[in-house]
Amino acid sequence: MSFYVGEALVGDGNEVSHIDLLIGDKSGPVGSAFVSALADQKQGHSSLLAVLTPNLAVKPATVMITKVTIKGARQAVQMFGPAQFAVAKAVADSVEAGVIPKDQCEKLCIICGVFIHWEAASDAKIYEYNYEATKLAIARAMKNEPSADEMLAKKDTAKHPFAGV
Repeated sequence: MSFYVGEALVGDGNEVSHIDLLIGDKSGPVGSAFVSALADQKQGHSSLLAVLTPNLAVKPATVMITKVTIKGARQAVQMFGPAQFAVAKAVADSVEAGVIPKDQCEKLCIICGVFIHWEAASDAKIYEYNYEATKLAIARAMKNEPSADEMLAKKDTAKHPFAGV
């Protein structure tokens, strides 16, 4: 497998976390996209490395990309603060738990799409929801979940929380 795909939605309100991520080899398509995400910054769509604290980046190297335009200093600080720490901690805990094999940490990289609502107010909820969603998305990616059978079995009864139908 050249890369794994994971997704998770956790929480509610303006602090809801929706994570989309890719895990793959640095020499493959995820590695190429990782480099592009860091090298091609755009106003309102800054990419950043996931760090536990400055000067302590996680392994596998993880780049966070914004899924919405960052519209002000508060939203930027939320991305570079509680969301960044949450994603980093989830990656580190996933390695510690063996979900991501430790011996693959220098070979793999992660691209993590993060949503921060422009009206999010609680940094504690941003951290909590992004941590849980990132851990869940990583676990799903590494297990190739959901399976095609599960998707087909649930497709006609699925209810999307934001579809409005």
